[in-house]
Amino acid sequence: MKTPAPGRTHSIVLVLLSLAVLQTTKAQKAQNDVDIYSLTVDSKVSSRFAHTVITSRVVNRADAIQEATFQVELPKKAFITNFSMVIDGVTYPGNIKEKAAAQEQYSAAVARGESAGLVRATGRKTEQFQVSVSVAPAAKVTFELVYEELLARHLGAYELLLKVRPQQLVKHLQMDIHIFEPQGISFLETESTFLTNKLAEALTTSQNKTKAHIRFKPTLSQQQKSPEKQDTVLDGNFIVRYDVDRTVSGGSIQIENGYFVHYFAPDSLSTIPKNVIFVIDKSGSMMGRKITQTREALIKILSDLSPHDQFNLISFNAEATKWKPLLVPASTENVNEAKSYATGIQAQGGTNINDAMLMAVQLLEKANREELLPAGSVTLIILLTDGDPTAGETNPSKIQKNVRKAINGQHSLFCLGFGFDVSYSFLEKMALENGGLARRIYEDSDSALQLQDFYQQVANPLMTSVAFEYPSNAVELVTQDAFRVFFKGSELVVAGKLRDQSPDVLSVRVWGQLHKENITFVMESHVAEQEETFQSPKYIFHSFMERLWAYLTIQQLLEQMVSALDAEKQALEARALNLSLSYSFVTPLTSMVITKPGQEQSQVAEKPLEDENRDRRVHPGLMLFGHSGRDGASRKTGGALKVLNSPARFRLPGHLPASPPPFFRTTSRLVLPEMTLHPSGASYDADFRIRGATTTAPPFAPVQAPSVILPLPGQSVDRLCVDLRRPQELVNLLSDRDQGVEVTGHYETAKARFSWIEVTFENPQLQVHASPEHVVMTRNRRSSAYKWKETLYSVMPGLKVTMDKVGLLLLSRPDRVTIGLLFWDGPGKGLRLLLQDTDHFSSHVNGTLGQFYQDVLWGPLDTADDSKRTLKVQGHDYSATRKLKLDYQEGPPGKEISCWSVEL
Repeated sequence: MKTPAPGRTHSIVLVLLSLAVLQTTKAQKAQNDVDIYSLTVDSKVSSRFAHTVITSRVVNRADAIQEATFQVELPKKAFITNFSMVIDGVTYPGNIKEKAAAQEQYSAAVARGESAGLVRATGRKTEQFQVSVSVAPAAKVTFELVYEELLARHLGAYELLLKVRPQQLVKHLQMDIHIFEPQGISFLETESTFLTNKLAEALTTSQNKTKAHIRFKPTLSQQQKSPEKQDTVLDGNFIVRYDVDRTVSGGSIQIENGYFVHYFAPDSLSTIPKNVIFVIDKSGSMMGRKITQTREALIKILSDLSPHDQFNLISFNAEATKWKPLLVPASTENVNEAKSYATGIQAQGGTNINDAMLMAVQLLEKANREELLPAGSVTLIILLTDGDPTAGETNPSKIQKNVRKAINGQHSLFCLGFGFDVSYSFLEKMALENGGLARRIYEDSDSALQLQDFYQQVANPLMTSVAFEYPSNAVELVTQDAFRVFFKGSELVVAGKLRDQSPDVLSVRVWGQLHKENITFVMESHVAEQEETFQSPKYIFHSFMERLWAYLTIQQLLEQMVSALDAEKQALEARALNLSLSYSFVTPLTSMVITKPGQEQSQVAEKPLEDENRDRRVHPGLMLFGHSGRDGASRKTGGALKVLNSPARFRLPGHLPASPPPFFRTTSRLVLPEMTLHPSGASYDADFRIRGATTTAPPFAPVQAPSVILPLPGQSVDRLCVDLRRPQELVNLLSDRDQGVEVTGHYETAKARFSWIEVTFENPQLQVHASPEHVVMTRNRRSSAYKWKETLYSVMPGLKVTMDKVGLLLLSRPDRVTIGLLFWDGPGKGLRLLLQDTDHFSSHVNGTLGQFYQDVLWGPLDTADDSKRTLKVQGHDYSATRKLKLDYQEGPPGKEISCWSVEL
């Protein structure tokens, strides 16, 4: 990184998802930088509504004026409510105004040549905000930012995500998360991509039935990578997930300060059969990784169809083609045939969205006319496309009109936009007009998982035509109270205001349709008792229920504006704007104006729109942060990418730099052969030529790592090296019903390696799928992907999951066997399995590896060759040979060990 000239700019970057993230760029002389001496994050989550305050205190330790840039990433659903800077005891607040008025101030500042704009780039889950200020020598500045959001339930859990990236040691760093849920907390788990076992000592979690407190307060020594270095180890994500207790009832009504919220997500309802048509874009722009990932996801989604479902596939480019003339049951035979069809989908040609969509509707209408749709079933259309229409009808408005007329409120449409070549607003409007929603699928290594994750959200409809009825004399200003479909793992939320003379008891009815019958939930809520619940100031903030109502109302008004006609749209916009100003929310209709001290220069923060990122490109996995120049605005390059006057260090493949960038470390290693005695007494020299002879020795065969290393408790031989040699594919490696664990793998005999290994736990329910590309953990149908050698520290009830920089993934449970997975990139490259605490195996353990934890007997050494002996396992004899193997358990380059080797 270039050393800035005198008067250089230093940037302090604070990145927030559901909490906050702080990042400062490192200069070559850290002692002269703008220094963060205190960073606190305080988040209070009351009844799903999160109120977060981030306070950062910095000091300029240099002898010249420097500029600090404060950058924030917010979740797309969050609203900033307050921002202020305190300099020399004077507070400079941000003022929220109507966007048009703020834009005038912004334009005037730009006309004067001043840097006035705040970053508006949008990332996958976040949108950015930044403000900068000049800091005098030895001066201190306090930044404070507040934002609020209603946490949505996603596949059975609420999630707070914190990115921690200070890039310097912080003397006082503390994060507090308080959660209060009157329904009761059913589970709570944390996950981090930077915590180590040592750093985890700074994390404390306390919990009772309704409250939880999570605190992270590392000391300076805990933040250090090593005692010799001043670098921080804090660099990654911190996630909190939880859910609440639920029953088969009308939900939970909570009341505070004259406002109520009604959460509805009944448990234990049966899934309604669905009729689903997948409409898949196979135009030329899908060529390459997109179509490969689409096929991969579609095959997995087809496997998840219920036998009670019906389905069909339509693929389209310039023309639309249906797989079958009618919908077919999701039988094993039909699903396997559909998978074969999906495997053969190739990308080429134009994009005819109109004909494909009308074909999907015609299939459903024909099935309905012929009474082939089961009574009470749900009909869904799922469209995946990566580009704008280029064939057939290409006018987006006409396509939307055609689709709306054809569907006529009878089916739900879900639109997935793959990448940034498609107009997201086009897909969003088409989906919202037809009872569904839109989602962007980001081009990345986990695109297939994103598609699967979306399908899981709509895979299990539980109720249709859900309506909430409240007494008109008791409530007013009620948010959306009718919903087309309620899906498993989600939650319906209604909020409103109690009338001044409302009854002491609030009654409610919830109507809906199950598969073969109607259902009505009736419940009552005592107002005084509910009000008393939220009296603890430690866990709530003033009038949070009213702000929750305002937040939800604004979000729904903005959504309704997407598909509203002009006159109605103006009325919706006026109401949303009024609420945004009244409750000080930065929304797409308002902006925050921040005036710098000592001058008229202002900066403007605006809520970005999804399509603002269109036509921008982000090289996958690349994120740069550098110094921001005093004389120029930062350049937006899309996503969460922000390059601040950073020198060009990267080029796309085919345009490699002459030398690696400074932070790309390259290493080289010279390995000299050991001097080894030849049986005749001669020795090998360095070029493997026998001295005194003319014969050249054969090439040296490197010691290989075995497929599995097994510790054998109770045996004189403590480790057994196992290699798989038999022609087999799917392998049951071990299973122990008492331990509630099963390990399977797919072994490629030709390549002598595992293509994947999968570990399944019964309690907690968790599946860990390891491949050479990454590790995928699935819990409650929710999947997360992790790259090898990325630090991971996850704690859930009864299970801890850790991965270190070596890439060793450990799955450990109290008084249970610890299972390890590793992607070994040394000799014999591939996935490896290891076991620890094997004395915990029960007598019911079995499987290809599990058998070695039953009655194992070692035979005597072979009299002719003491490097061989026989191993007797459950009536089978295995030949064991003493060999040198590489112990892979501590990562490359490995350590040579002598072990008894068995081939299975």
